[in-house]
Amino acid sequence: MTAWLFQNSRQRQQFGGKAPWSVGWRAPDGKQCSKRIGSKSLAEKFKRRLENELAAGTYNSHGRLTWAEFRTEYESKVMEGASASTAKETRMALNRFEKLVKPVRLVGIDSKLIDTYIARRRKQKGRTRAGEETAQKISVATVNKELRHIKLVLNRAVKWGYLPKLPDFEMQREPVKLKRFVEPNTFTAIYDNCNAVERPGDLPFEPAVWWEGMLLFAYCTGWRIGEILALRREDLNLDAGRAITRHSDNKGNRDDAVPLAGPVVEHLRRLACFEPVAFPWYYGERTLYRDFHRIQEAAGIPKPYYGFHDLRRGFASMNAGQMSATELQALMRHRSFETTKRYINQAQQLTRTAEKVFVPDVGRKAVGG
Repeated sequence: MTAWLFQNSRQRQQFGGKAPWSVGWRAPDGKQCSKRIGSKSLAEKFKRRLENELAAGTYNSHGRLTWAEFRTEYESKVMEGASASTAKETRMALNRFEKLVKPVRLVGIDSKLIDTYIARRRKQKGRTRAGEETAQKISVATVNKELRHIKLVLNRAVKWGYLPKLPDFEMQREPVKLKRFVEPNTFTAIYDNCNAVERPGDLPFEPAVWWEGMLLFAYCTGWRIGEILALRREDLNLDAGRAITRHSDNKGNRDDAVPLAGPVVEHLRRLACFEPVAFPWYYGERTLYRDFHRIQEAAGIPKPYYGFHDLRRGFASMNAGQMSATELQALMRHRSFETTKRYINQAQQLTRTAEKVFVPDVGRKAVGG
């Protein structure tokens, strides 16, 4: 395939020999394209480069595609089919990416721009946790989570032929920490103070009954808070002691039948009403967390307060030694076993004892052992 030089006839009539030069070519898809360059020498240079790209098969016909155009297409073709939680997280990551580095052309997104985003994002502050006066710097885990979403989006641009290659994504090294979780004695204190709040109201049972049932359900199933609030009464079989979480409501993207312990079933029976969901809550997410914090305040729990995911971690930590890794992964609905493995490793660390640790005789004699 070849390219050619030309001058616009109208501009040549107006400017004569000083009229700008343009390059014309036919793209591999058959579309005829042109670009005004300026001087003849620059136009010839662009023509040679273009002919080399056409001959080598490296020509990119989407060089003028903007980031905004690509994102619109991606959201309409891909994100509409994703789960609500995945779509939400992806949009948040892309919004932050746009705010910090302001991408214009899609082909302009390279490894350097990704590194610029990482550097600027790490300087920002995260949310202020309950009980903290000032927010801490954004966590490395949050930065990595956003990078995974951005990488997934740009990988689709490569598959569509919009980007010649995927930029390098250097994931940040995360510190390995023991995750915070609600221990049994702490759960008991929280459970005993569920009467500290007045929501949800307008139901045929007291708010404390709702909170007791919801918290026990969370602690004994390991469900995420979104899965719990989405649980429909038609998916409950209290006689069989079983609940079904639907693929549209969980991150595992699959329907799953989960056994319920006897006390959980009895708490669910106390929540009988005509609402379509088992745990009706119509006050918004922030109000839910605020009331949960009030319950903990009444229970004398020190700040920072626990979140609902700490109940899920409590389920995993308390059951890691009671069931097989496969069973735990199924109940937690983890897509990757590596995620389940982290919970198991933490539980093993917390249950280690010093009985098997070697102590020299001199150490025993020093304490009269």
